[in-house]
Amino acid sequence: MSQFKDLMTPLERARAMSAGQPVDRLQCNPNLSNGIARISGCRISEFNHDPRALADAVIATHRRFGGDGAKVFTDLFTVAEAMGAKIKFPDDDTADLLEPAIDDVSRIDELEPIDPEKACRIPTHLKAMEMVVDEISSEVPCTALVVGPFTTAFFLIGVEKMTRLMVRDPQSVDRLCQVSLESTLRYVDAAASRGMGISIAEPLSSCTVVSPKHFRRYAAPVVGKLLNHIKDKGMGTSMHICGKTDGIWEDLADMGLNALSIDNVVPLPGCVSKVGDRMKIMGKVDPSSVMFAGTREEVRKACLSDIRDAYRSPKGFALMSGCGLPVETPIRNIDAMMDATRELGWPITEEKLEKALAIDRYDD
Repeated sequence: MSQFKDLMTPLERARAMSAGQPVDRLQCNPNLSNGIARISGCRISEFNHDPRALADAVIATHRRFGGDGAKVFTDLFTVAEAMGAKIKFPDDDTADLLEPAIDDVSRIDELEPIDPEKACRIPTHLKAMEMVVDEISSEVPCTALVVGPFTTAFFLIGVEKMTRLMVRDPQSVDRLCQVSLESTLRYVDAAASRGMGISIAEPLSSCTVVSPKHFRRYAAPVVGKLLNHIKDKGMGTSMHICGKTDGIWEDLADMGLNALSIDNVVPLPGCVSKVGDRMKIMGKVDPSSVMFAGTREEVRKACLSDIRDAYRSPKGFALMSGCGLPVETPIRNIDAMMDATRELGWPITEEKLEKALAIDRYDD
């Protein structure tokens, strides 16, 4: 369990930060992903049909760790599945893509935007959102993690085919992105109507997957429309993109993104210096070699190092893992991550950081 106690709820902390008022510590969100099943004691597969199981896991995770966000999410394929993709459902692991919705561009017109109130597993998610909002929204910001339209478009026809189409058939890519966008907007509307905030996962917008040129040509138009749609609701949003993103940081800032969650392969000081004055930066502790495989002290030192690199970021910094944590990440390592922010408190100073980095708090 945690060695330290919070003096504010996550919601109180978020509101105080927005108003420029004093807070008790830096924001921290370990991003457990489907590891939340381990906290509530259910199988991951239960999330696919039991909204109570999904909601209970989100709620139990919030109450166990006190992270600065409660996220309803299971996998990257809920919208793609609702549009016809076939999904593999392990009993106790994360769902995966089995077969895209279509096998050829000649079938694009068969794709229809979803009805989120009826589409496959999405009603299960929406019901879980209602439960989460009802039970913990007075304590913590609650968000629906929505898969972005560019990423979902890949799952409609397959990653390899989509990659080839960007070179050979731009119009088909645009059509896939547009129908994907319409489904995404409908999902956003349904989640927002339940009182949820919105965050976005756009892993295939990564510069590791597509060039910045192709991002600007294909992803930026639909991602920008999604951000504007959310902004029109009076809401801000964050986005996580896996892998390298330095080639599109300024593009994302130009779109009006409020907060960017970066992968552990990204240089945090470079991100802060380049766009930290335009959006909040979140990240980026290594989810595998540090959070999953490291000792508590290795977790603590990695967190303190990231805080040192980014706590002065003009638009703010939140400590997070660089991507979703592996399901079996040790609970004590998650506690160590949360406690790194509690140990420092607020305001953070160079003296506090150097003193904390100079000592070992854990002996395992």
